[in-house]
Amino acid sequence: MNRKNSIVIAWLALCLTGCVDLSYNEVTVRDEEWVYGSPNSGIKNLVFDVYALMFNEFEINFGGAIKASATDEADFATSLSAIHKYYNGGWSAAYPFPNTWMTAYRAIAEVHTYLEKIDQVNLDEFIYDSNYANMLLQFELFPYELRFLRAYYYFELAKTYGDVPLVTTTLTNVEANSVERMPVQEVFQFIIGECDAIAPYLPYSYANEPNAEIGRATRAAVMALKARTLLYAASPLFNKDNDKELWKQAAAASKALLDRAGEWGIKLSNYNQLWGHDAFYTPELIMGVGRGADNNFERNNYPVGVEGGSSGNCPSQSLVDAYEFADNGQTFKERYPGQINVTRENPYEGLDPRFALTVVKNGDLWPSNSIQQLEIQSYVNGFNGAPKYSATTTGYYLRKYVDGNCVTTYNNPTTRRHTWIIMRLAEVYLNYAEAMYNYYGDADAKGEFGMSANEAVNVLRNRPDINMPNFAGSAGFEERYRRERMVELAFEDHRFWDVRRWKKGNEFFTQVTVADLRLVNGEVILNRVVKPRQWEDKYYLYPVPQFEIQRNSKLAQNPGW
Repeated sequence: MNRKNSIVIAWLALCLTGCVDLSYNEVTVRDEEWVYGSPNSGIKNLVFDVYALMFNEFEINFGGAIKASATDEADFATSLSAIHKYYNGGWSAAYPFPNTWMTAYRAIAEVHTYLEKIDQVNLDEFIYDSNYANMLLQFELFPYELRFLRAYYYFELAKTYGDVPLVTTTLTNVEANSVERMPVQEVFQFIIGECDAIAPYLPYSYANEPNAEIGRATRAAVMALKARTLLYAASPLFNKDNDKELWKQAAAASKALLDRAGEWGIKLSNYNQLWGHDAFYTPELIMGVGRGADNNFERNNYPVGVEGGSSGNCPSQSLVDAYEFADNGQTFKERYPGQINVTRENPYEGLDPRFALTVVKNGDLWPSNSIQQLEIQSYVNGFNGAPKYSATTTGYYLRKYVDGNCVTTYNNPTTRRHTWIIMRLAEVYLNYAEAMYNYYGDADAKGEFGMSANEAVNVLRNRPDINMPNFAGSAGFEERYRRERMVELAFEDHRFWDVRRWKKGNEFFTQVTVADLRLVNGEVILNRVVKPRQWEDKYYLYPVPQFEIQRNSKLAQNPGW
C-alpha cells in the first residue's frame, strides 16, 4: 500500500464492515476463522473498518448540510434538510440524528473483538515471507491504534450524551441489555488513562513504518485527544463543581503536545492549505479523515447559478461580524453596526485574511476553476441570489473546505480528494489558551507552563499569512477568545460543541443574523436581519435513542427528553 492509495483504502474498507448490533457484542458477517486465520486480509480489514467509522461531516447525511448550519456560523439554504430539526422542534429521542450511539458502539465492539481474540492469530506460517518483519511491526502497533480509536469513540459518546455505558469487553446480549450509564467524568478519566497508557508505544510518524501509511493514530493524536478530553472535562457543562484543577490539567496536556510538536514535524500551515487536494499532507494536521476523489461537497456548496451547484451551508452575518480588521482589531460589526452601502464603502477591505479564505461574498470571482468562474451576485434578484431555489439565505456562500478547482458541469466534471480535519495544531493552541485563562483568571499569566493565554492566541494571529493585531490584557478576554475560536475553527465542527460545553446556548443559538442584500439604484445595500431559532437547555446533550431505552430499561434518558 503506498501513501496515496492508503487514503482511498481506508474508506473502501468501510464497505467490508460487518453488522454489529447495538448491544455492544460481536455479531459480524465475517467468518471468524477467516478473520483470524488470514492476518494480511481479515485482521487488517477489521482494523481499517474501525478507522473508517471515524466521524466526519463529509459523510454525515443531512442532505448536504453540516452541523455548522445548526449554529450561528451558518444557515442551510434548503428547507428540506434534517439539519433544521436541531432548532425547529423536530428533534426527539425517537429521531436521534446523527446516530452517534450506534456508530460509536459498533466501532467499540470491533475493537473488543480484536483485543480479545488477537491471541488466535498465528504468524508462524509467514516466517519465510519476505514481508514477515513488516507484518510483525504492524501487528505490534494495531492493539495500541485500536485502543486509541476506542478512546476516541468514547470521547464522541461522552461529549454527545454525557453519561454513557463504559464497556471494555465483549458482552452477551443479556449482559449488554442491562448495562448502566457511567458518570461522564469517569468516562473522561478512562479516556485520559488510555491515552497515557498507549502514547509511548505509538510512533510520532509512520514515515519509517511498514508501507509508510498515513491517516493512522500517532503519538501526537493520542496527546491531542487527551488534551481535548481534559478541556471538555473542565468545561461548565461537565465540570459542575467548577474544579479549577481540571483546567490546570487541561493546560498541562495541551502544553505537553505543543512542546513536542516541532520535533515531530508538526507546525502551523498557511490557512488555505488546511483543505484541498493535498491537505492530508499539510504539516499542521494531527489527525484527519481522507476521502477519495469526488465533487459532492462542491455540488452541495457551490452557489446556485454555477452549473451543478445547489448552494447549501451559507456563512452567516453573525460569523462575518466576528471577524476583525487588521488595522486596529475592531470587529466588522463594531465598524459597520448599521446599514452598509457595500458598493461605495467596500466594507470587507482590510478584514482578517481568514474571512476571504472562508466566505464567498458578493462580487467575488468564484469558483476558482477557469471553466465555471463568474462574479458572484448574491443580492436579491442577482444571478446567484433569491428568489432562485436554494439561493443563499445569508448573502454569502461557503469557501472553506470547498475546492474551487472542482468542475461540476454535467459535461466533463472533475473530482478532487478531500480531508476532514479531526485534530490540528491551531486547536491545541486555543485549547491551551482557554485552559490557562480559566485556571489563572489572567490572560497574561504564564504560570508554571511558560506561555500565557494571550501568547498562545497570538501565535495563531502572528502567522505570516494572517498577521492580525496581538491580544493583550485580560479585559474582555473571554469574548475575544470565543470570537477567535469561532473564526479560526469555522466549519470544523467545533462551534456546535463549544457553545454547548460553555453552556451558552441561550446566548448564541437563539438566533442567527443574516445579510439582506438588495440592489438599489445600481448599488448593493446590506441590512442585517435576525432569524430567531428555538433553543432549549435539553439540547446541551443529545437524547439517548428511544429504541435503546426500550431494549434496556436501565438506560435513563437525558433531562428534558
